[in-house]
Amino acid sequence: MPGVKLPRVSIQSADFDLSAEVAALRAQDARVGAVCSFIGTVRDRTAGEPGTIASMELEHYPGMTEKSIEAMIDAAQQRFDIFGARVIHRVGRLQPLDQIVMVAVTSKHRGESFRACEFLMDYLKTQAPFWKKEQTPTGARWVDARVSDDAALAKWGIALENTSLSAQPLI
Repeated sequence: MPGVKLPRVSIQSADFDLSAEVAALRAQDARVGAVCSFIGTVRDRTAGEPGTIASMELEHYPGMTEKSIEAMIDAAQQRFDIFGARVIHRVGRLQPLDQIVMVAVTSKHRGESFRACEFLMDYLKTQAPFWKKEQTPTGARWVDARVSDDAALAKWGIALENTSLSAQPLI
């Protein structure tokens, strides 16, 4: 796909193919020497109890979600020496083991790609405006943010404002 510029962010209900996404991202820039990717999937358990998640439904605000993730990619490009990034996040009803999210980052060397990929995932877990509802044997429940996700973002020097969707740098 030389010459075809992929969007950096895609919010979609359809599944994605990591191999095709990475190949397309690499084809955009001949300088790429490293690609790091992360795939998140629906787990079939909650609180360590296997088989407790029947399905998960993800909702978002169109337009707002893409803008938020674009800002995250901009922040990653300011912090790390990367060439490109692509984030795909699925919405709708998903089953255990379904893919939810993909982050792929290209750079000259692996270290920058690894760090930028981890940074983007930590940022996505806490700042992307998605809402997750799990269907369990006892009924549906909304998934709350985890303290561990906030701590992961804090290691990058980003603190959360209580109910704000934007992150603020630590002073």
